[in-house]
Amino acid sequence: MNQLTIETSSKTYPVVIGSDILKELPAFINTNLQPLSKIWIISDATVAPLYLAKLQDILAPHFKDIIVSVVPSGESAKSFSVFEQCHRDGLEGNVNRKSVILALGGGAVGDLAGFVAATFMRGIRFIGIPTTLLAHDSAVGGKVAINHPLGKNMVGAFHQPEAVFYDWSLLQSLPEKELRSGFAEAIKHGLIQDVDFYNWMHTTINSLQDLSGDILAKVITKGIGVKASVVKQDERELGVREYLNFGHTLAHSIEANIGYGKTTHGEAVLIGMIFALKMSMEKVNLEFDIDSFIAWVKKLGYSTELPALDHADLLHSMKKDKKTTSSNIKFVLLNHIGEPTTMQLEDEEVLDCLQRYFA
Repeated sequence: MNQLTIETSSKTYPVVIGSDILKELPAFINTNLQPLSKIWIISDATVAPLYLAKLQDILAPHFKDIIVSVVPSGESAKSFSVFEQCHRDGLEGNVNRKSVILALGGGAVGDLAGFVAATFMRGIRFIGIPTTLLAHDSAVGGKVAINHPLGKNMVGAFHQPEAVFYDWSLLQSLPEKELRSGFAEAIKHGLIQDVDFYNWMHTTINSLQDLSGDILAKVITKGIGVKASVVKQDERELGVREYLNFGHTLAHSIEANIGYGKTTHGEAVLIGMIFALKMSMEKVNLEFDIDSFIAWVKKLGYSTELPALDHADLLHSMKKDKKTTSSNIKFVLLNHIGEPTTMQLEDEEVLDCLQRYFA
C-alpha cells in the first residue's frame, strides 16, 4: 500500500493506493471524519452490481446510517436530471452537513458525486473510491462537474475530497476499452511533465494486457504524482493547471459533437493529443517522432483519426473551452516533452490545422 499526499491551498488529503484497501476505510472515517451522521454512497448501474455489496459489508459493522444512490453509467450520469435526483435522494434520506458521500465508480460518478457534495446544503464532505484507470486523473484535484448540452463540465465547482482510496483490485473487471481510455491520461501526464515516465511507458507497454500488477501500480502512482504536483501549484486552474488540459480542447469538442458517451473520454483525448503534438511541432518547433507515437498508440488499439464531424462545429465547441477567454482559442502545446506552454490561435488557423492534420 502506498500513500500520496495532495496539498492544495484549501486542503491537504491522502490518496491511498493499493490492492484490497477498502477495509482501511472505516478506520479512516472514524479517525478523521467525526462527528459523522450518515454515509451516502453514490455509485452507478455498472459498478454497483460488482462492488456495492462489498463496500456495504465493510461499512455495516461500523456505521448504522447508510443510504445509496445508483445513477446511470457513463457520461449520462452527469446530467441536470440525475444531479437533481441525487439531491432528492439526499434530502429524503435525511443527509445533513455532518454526512459524507462515498463516490464509488469511474470518472463520471466522481464528477457527479463531487458536485453533489459541493452543492448539497452548500457543501458536505466526500471520499473518492475510483473503479477505473481513467479516474486516476479525475479523482484527484477537486474539479467536479456535470455536463451542459453546449459543453462538457460547464456546470461545476472546485471541491476537494477528504481522501481518495484507489483500490486497483477494483480495476480487474474493466473492459479493454476502459483501460484504453484511462491510459490516455497517463500518456498525457508523461508528455506534459515527466519524459522518463513517458519513455518508460512507450518502451514497456506494448499491449493493454501489460497494464497489470506492478506496471499498473506504477502507471497509477506516477500519474497521480504528476497531477498532485500541478494541483499543489495551482488549485483553481489560474495558471499551470491548464497544462493538464493537453489534448482536451479538441477532445471535449469531439465529445460534445459526437454525443456524450459515444466515445470514451480517453479515446477523444488521444486524438486531441495527436492534434496538439502536430501543432506543437509546427508552431513551437517541438522535436518529436509523431510517426512512432501514432504507431505505438495504434498498437494499443486507439483510433488516431478524427471522427467524421464538421470542422466548423468542432471549432464552435472549442471556442466554449474554459481556457478560452478571448475571441481566439487557447491550446496547450509542448516546447519539449515535459515542458508545456499555451498558444492562442485564430479560427482560420485552427480550421487549417484540422484540415491538414487529419486529411
